[in-house]
Amino acid sequence: MEGENSNIENGLLRVNIDETSAKITTLLVFTTFIIVSASFTFGVALGYTAGTMSSIMEDLDLSIAQFSVFGSLLTFGGMIGAIFSAKSADVFGRKMTLWLAEGFCITGWLAIALAKNIIWLDLGRFFVGIGVGLISYVIPVYIAEITPKNVRGTFTFSNQLLQNCGLATVYYLGNFMSWRKIALIGIIPCLIQFFGLFFIPESPRWLAREGGDEECKVVLQKLRGKEADVMKETREIMSCVDATANVSMGSLFKKKYTRQLTIGVGLMLLQQLSGSAGISYYAGSIFELAGFPSRVGMTVLSIVVVPKAVLGLILVERWGRRPLLMVSALGLCLSCIILALSFGLKGVPGFVNFTPTMAFIGVLTFNMMFAAGLGALPWIIMSEIFPMDMKAVAGSLVAITNWFTGWIVSYCFNFMLIWSQSGTFSIFAMISGLTIIFAWCLVPETRGLSLEEIQLPHANILS
Repeated sequence: MEGENSNIENGLLRVNIDETSAKITTLLVFTTFIIVSASFTFGVALGYTAGTMSSIMEDLDLSIAQFSVFGSLLTFGGMIGAIFSAKSADVFGRKMTLWLAEGFCITGWLAIALAKNIIWLDLGRFFVGIGVGLISYVIPVYIAEITPKNVRGTFTFSNQLLQNCGLATVYYLGNFMSWRKIALIGIIPCLIQFFGLFFIPESPRWLAREGGDEECKVVLQKLRGKEADVMKETREIMSCVDATANVSMGSLFKKKYTRQLTIGVGLMLLQQLSGSAGISYYAGSIFELAGFPSRVGMTVLSIVVVPKAVLGLILVERWGRRPLLMVSALGLCLSCIILALSFGLKGVPGFVNFTPTMAFIGVLTFNMMFAAGLGALPWIIMSEIFPMDMKAVAGSLVAITNWFTGWIVSYCFNFMLIWSQSGTFSIFAMISGLTIIFAWCLVPETRGLSLEEIQLPHANILS
């Protein structure tokens, strides 16, 4: 048995030499584009309330409590979608799950665009939430399973890039376009993915898991190019699939999975408790509370978040996951400190003229640093560290953790600002500081390793 494991491990190491120079084909790029196109509508959903809050409240006569419920229903729906995301992806496949997600998103955006009262508005937001809850798990896993290891981080980070494109679009359009028209814009990327899915292959690793050995090889050949030798990579995938079996939720808590689970759940908790949902959803309100022109602030945000995400896409393979995660968390910590000081010094003689600009710098820095790292990296790492046998149950648990925590933060955020503006951002700063320590102590570096190699005992990545 030991000799057999040794042969498998040596075989995987030989594959690594060939895979580092794996060709990036047109089909691989096109497939990734179709997969991440739904991330654009994810970004539109995240930023939708930032620039439309006052107009929606005025048109439908909503109170702050009612609007807070509306805003938080995205994350509540996301939690529901996350419960079924991994199981659906496992049973029906990655493509079918994305089709299902688009059905929810399109229905939800139409309900919001045509809403005449709070019921339809909330129902639409909830449906969009279910859709993006499904998307949030499937997209990073799907991309990680089709890309070579030398570009896996970059391609998976494109998920965050498209999210930020959607976020930037809605931040900008919120300055002059009605909230109903913005909702209709959210449908466009959904339609692109819905029809594009007919022209891209299923995940080769999912096909292998379902017993489609020959299909797995055929798909890999298409993704890697006609001249590529995919025999070794196919054997690598098949040997990993053969060595695994589905686990129950109970077996997920066994000692051998402790570190993976701690990393996955911990990163999702820290990502949301850093205040990302609240600041993204209500950036316009923060500007207004600080006395900074909301239209100017939202326009500048729409310009900078995409280039910063592009920088993260480049650095994720050059720096690695762990260093980029720590730098991003440090940036969030400093930006929240600036925000806390700007509100703490508001009204103090000698600082009155500076505090609005400080708040603007704080929000701007937070969004830039989040886009460059902490926004995408927890999902990238989640898609890499869990073996095939536990991806469904572990992925569901991790995604549910993210959405449930985001729901709490997004609902409580406006009430926290009423309680204490400087206190709110001080709490977020402390949690961002804890993220640095967490990443330093627990998060492994997975750059340059195949999904199968990460699980090898001798690699010492997750032990």
